[in-house]
Amino acid sequence: MPETMLGAFLPGNSTTELREVAVPVPGHGEVLVRMKASTICGSDIRCIYHEHLGKGPEGYQGVVAGHEPAGLIERTGPGCRRFREGDRVIVYHISGCGLCNDCRRGYMISCTSPVYRRAYGWQRDGGMAAYLLAEEKDLLALPSQLSYGDGAQVACGFGTVYEGLGKIGIAGDHAVLITGLGPVGLATGALCRKLGAERIIGIDILAERRDLALKLGVCDQVLAAGPENAAQVLDLTGGRGVERAVDCSANDAARATAIRATRKWGRIVFLGEGGRVEFNPSPDIIHDQKTIYGSWVTSIWLMEELVERLVRWNLHPADLITHRFPLERVSDAYRLMSSGRCGKVAVCFDEEL
Repeated sequence: MPETMLGAFLPGNSTTELREVAVPVPGHGEVLVRMKASTICGSDIRCIYHEHLGKGPEGYQGVVAGHEPAGLIERTGPGCRRFREGDRVIVYHISGCGLCNDCRRGYMISCTSPVYRRAYGWQRDGGMAAYLLAEEKDLLALPSQLSYGDGAQVACGFGTVYEGLGKIGIAGDHAVLITGLGPVGLATGALCRKLGAERIIGIDILAERRDLALKLGVCDQVLAAGPENAAQVLDLTGGRGVERAVDCSANDAARATAIRATRKWGRIVFLGEGGRVEFNPSPDIIHDQKTIYGSWVTSIWLMEELVERLVRWNLHPADLITHRFPLERVSDAYRLMSSGRCGKVAVCFDEEL
């Protein structure tokens, strides 16, 4: 076991830095995870890579980056109850206090403790290094049928989508609109397909993402983003609109399209963070009896349920990974992800390369 390792840090000026840091030693209830795959999330690009937008305890604290980690347990500290050395694991990317109401529900993302709520890669060291120190309570078992690249995406993107789709419900007679075909939008299409959606329509501004959605088979039709999108979706659905819409873009115009292209009694969920939206409550929502949901990440128990479903469905999130980089090329990985002209980007170790 080495005493030091390289870790990737995000200064906030659209660059990365590799710094030498100590390999941590697990304490009580902690494990040392040997990293295998750490994928890059769009929120890392928006809130840390370009500039540090978070404030106070919610801000980036100058730690090793990466909040979508999966790996192999190298060592366990005293007091661990379930996981052992050699176990394959996914890390739920928020470590909460475990005692507040939200943590007791499994939603550590919403932990209310200003002291103990710390996100991996934001307020505590994340997965962009050879080893990660994690609390045992934050781990999920990664089945042998899934790769580490699969598991890394469960840690955030696919879990977030699974939660949102559960709120609006997807059935076999539903047409679904997805606005934004980045990794979260692609995950939405993949999960809607397995949940039985009858038709999936995607919208994105980038041709590369539209082409990838068709290549992966997660959308039946794709549209270039533009002012006529709502009318185009209505045309594709016989003038009625879609039963369900999922915004993964955080774009003002795309969110408005999601609302207006949804039929009467339909449901819309917003997953993309940031931005704004303008709509007219009476004609856009009230008179058509539509419902808008907000959804933020997911609970650890639903993440475990998702892992089980992925195995049952033979669905592999790693299929969304278009580029893999070693840690030494982490700057290239973040630069590509920030361009948007790709699917999911992963920093990988060992066999995952």
